[in-house]
Amino acid sequence: MPHFAANLTFLFAEMPFMERFAAAKRAGFDAVEFMFPYDYNQDDIKEQLSKTGLHLVLCNLPAGNWAGGDRGTATIPERKKEFREGVAKGIEAARTLGFARMNCLVGLMHEGLSAGETRKILVENIRYAAGAMNEAGIRLMVEPVNRLDMPGFALNSCAQVLKLLEEIGHPNAYLQFDVYHARRENEDVTAILRDHFDRIGHIQIADCPGRHQPGTGETDFKFLLPEIDRMGFRGFVSLEYIPVPDTLSSLQWLPAHGYRL
Repeated sequence: MPHFAANLTFLFAEMPFMERFAAAKRAGFDAVEFMFPYDYNQDDIKEQLSKTGLHLVLCNLPAGNWAGGDRGTATIPERKKEFREGVAKGIEAARTLGFARMNCLVGLMHEGLSAGETRKILVENIRYAAGAMNEAGIRLMVEPVNRLDMPGFALNSCAQVLKLLEEIGHPNAYLQFDVYHARRENEDVTAILRDHFDRIGHIQIADCPGRHQPGTGETDFKFLLPEIDRMGFRGFVSLEYIPVPDTLSSLQWLPAHGYRL
């Protein structure tokens, strides 16, 4: 059975953030993730993890001024120093909170930069992050975000990320395989899983369209999740969906698909 984790940025959002850890534990989860640990007192997060016994499996690198429209800083040459400072900040958070996977949202295409210039700074920044995290014992993930939900994002498909990782050539750079984003880009999710299994470091799921729980859209999770098991995936499958009508009700998809927490 896949090892499911709850994404606390999306799930249990009916309550304040610090209360979501205990709610996830009560629901049966033993692993969680969320986007940014920098928005909170990390000692408070550490206390919640200790109280509940939950394992934090992944967070994102700093992504600039999110509220101001930033979606990452790896695409902008003038922000290279900020990106590298963010890598150090992410490593520090990982050490404090005990997680060993970190995702990079690379950011939006920068107006005025050619595709070649953008590619050059992306390769440089991701290669740097992969090396620095490798020394810290942290796996680096790179996630595509579909162009419909986030116009202008620099990496939209798994194919684009995989090509970038091949160019970087560092063993510590992996694809964050978000099934929802891949389906929005009309990618063959089964082919990605089978053909690039060794480059997949983390999996996130939501149905498509709608980004709600499995069973609400068109993705065949009754085939895909057993296929993830059959391939021998040893990482986490995170539930990163918008629950309808609420989180606890949404979790009924698990027994309906033959799973339990």
